[in-house]
Amino acid sequence: MSVFYVYILETTANNGKKSFYTGYTKDLFRRWTEHRKGTGAKFCRGKKDVELKYFETFTERSVAMRRELEIKTFSRQKKKELIETFDD
Repeated sequence: MSVFYVYILETTANNGKKSFYTGYTKDLFRRWTEHRKGTGAKFCRGKKDVELKYFETFTERSVAMRRELEIKTFSRQKKKELIETFDD
């Protein structure tokens, strides 16, 4: 059985500005490592810090992809609230 992950990263630019990046993958650790090394998405390249803040697991790729798109439409505040539920 395959597992797919939808995740949220928090990135910090050199000027201190924080941003969220949402993605999906089959290998969460590999993908997070790529983002941290600057070999992942262009959005994360050149960022000072890349922290994994949240993830969900799915057994179907299509469901994971739909969830990724849904989270990408969330406001920054709604993403923060989602992350807070994960930290509890």
